[in-house]
Amino acid sequence: MTIPEPDTQYLQKVLLEMLAIPSPTGFTDTIVRYVAERLEELGIPFELTRRGTIRATLKGRQSSPDRAVSAHLDTIGASVRAVQDNGRLSLAPVGCWSSRFAEGSRVSVFTDSGVIRGSVLPLMASGHAFNTAVDQLPVSWDHVELRLDAYSTTRADCESLGVNIGDFVAFDPLPEFTDSGHISARHLDDKAGVAALLASLKAIVESGQQPPIDCHPLFTITEETGSGAAGALPWDVSEFVGIDIAPVAPGQHSSEHAVSVAMQDSSGPYDYHLSRHLLKLAEEHELPVRRDLFRYYFSDAHSAVTAGHDIRTALLAFGCDATHGYERTHIDSLQALGRILTAYILSPPVFASDAKPAHGSLERFSHQLEHDAQMESETRVPAVDTLVGQK
Repeated sequence: MTIPEPDTQYLQKVLLEMLAIPSPTGFTDTIVRYVAERLEELGIPFELTRRGTIRATLKGRQSSPDRAVSAHLDTIGASVRAVQDNGRLSLAPVGCWSSRFAEGSRVSVFTDSGVIRGSVLPLMASGHAFNTAVDQLPVSWDHVELRLDAYSTTRADCESLGVNIGDFVAFDPLPEFTDSGHISARHLDDKAGVAALLASLKAIVESGQQPPIDCHPLFTITEETGSGAAGALPWDVSEFVGIDIAPVAPGQHSSEHAVSVAMQDSSGPYDYHLSRHLLKLAEEHELPVRRDLFRYYFSDAHSAVTAGHDIRTALLAFGCDATHGYERTHIDSLQALGRILTAYILSPPVFASDAKPAHGSLERFSHQLEHDAQMESETRVPAVDTLVGQK
C-alpha cells in the first residue's frame, strides 16, 4: 500500500500557529477552537465534550472495531499561588516540571479582566546585590517569583491590578525554526504531535483513500495533569494509539531524527500486538523508528485504560531534547510521525475479531509467541463483515 505524504509545510504552519496560542491545562478554550476549525476545513466531523475534548470521526469501510488516535492540546504552565507583600507573585506549577526551566521566562498572567506581562525570577535575581549567594539558591517553586510589568510594589498594588489566586500563567514559547530542520520551542509537547496528526488527516482526506475501519482522532485537554482521555471514548474502540513526546537523553533510545514506539512507560508495558503492528508498518514503509522505555512518563493511553476501557494501547512519539524544558525536535521526526500515523490509520485492524468478545472460547484469542502467524491469519479472514457487526 502506498501511503499519501503528509504536507510538511502545513505541519509547520499549524505548529507555529498553535505555539502562539497559550494553553496551560485548564486554559484551553482558544486552542480547542483553533483545532476544531482545522477539522472543519478538512471536512472531518467532530463533537466537543463539555470541557472541550475534541472527538472526531474519520469514517472507514467498517464501523467496528474502531480505533482512536489521541494527542493533547494542553501544556505545562503555572498558576498564582499567593500575592506577596512585595507585590510579586508566588507560583504553583501546572503539570510536572522543574522551576529551573521557569527562571528567566517571560510570561502572561491571565486575570479575570485582562492580561499582564511579567518575568519569572529567582528570589535572588540581582548579581550586583547578592553576588555569589545567587548560586546557593535551591531549585524549587518556593524559590522563584513572578515580577509583573506594572506598578506593583505592595500586595495592595497587585490586587488593584486584578490579580487573584488561581490566575493562569502561560510561558512564552519562543519558537525558532532553523534551516537545519531543528525546531526549538517550549510546548512542543504536545503541539508538535497535534500538528503531525493534523497533517496526517489532511493527507488521507485529500488522497481520497478510506480507512478500513472508523478512526477517531482525539484532542484532549488535561493530559499534563493525568486525566486526558478518561472520558473521551464513547465508541466501540479496540485500538488506542497515543501521540506524545519521546525524551532524547542519556539512557534513552529515542532520536530527534526518528519516531519512537514506546514499549513501556510508568504505567507498564503497552499492548504487545498493537506496538508490533506499528513497528511492522515502520519497517514496511522504511521509516526511521526507535523502540524506547519511558520511566517517568504517563500518556493519554494510561488515562483511557484507568477509566475502564477495554482497549489495546500503544504510543507513538516524536524525538525531543530537553522535554518539559527548552524543547527541541527535528522535522525528520515529525515527518516520520506523520507518515506512520497515516500508515496506521489506513491499515487493517490488528484483530478484526476484536469487534466481538470471545465468549467461552479461546479460538480467537491472541498468541504472543505466534504473533506474526496470527496477524497473517487475521488478514485472511474471508469476510470481516461476519466478525464486525453494527454498533
